[in-house]
Amino acid sequence: MYAKLGLVALLTLAACGGGRPSGAISRACEASGRPGANAALCSCVQGAADATLSGSEQRRAAKFFKDPQKAQDTRQQDGSGAFWSRYKAFAERAEAVCR
Repeated sequence: MYAKLGLVALLTLAACGGGRPSGAISRACEASGRPGANAALCSCVQGAADATLSGSEQRRAAKFFKDPQKAQDTRQQDGSGAFWSRYKAFAERAEAVCR
């Protein structure tokens, strides 16, 4: 079990390199225009997304960068509980790993 966790951590950290964004989350992150949003940070956030969200969930979450109200609306929707739980796990992982 520890080996598996270590591998996940290693893959997440490897994604924190300065490469060009390659996923929906990293592209949305860079396009957001927020202070501090750069290729290295957005690539790291993409790594956290890859570890916690499916591809369709990443595309859904990427819309939150452009329209933060959409995140609030999603959180409050009936039936979004499973997605929202995974989204929160992604956000917590990104915050912890990408500082």
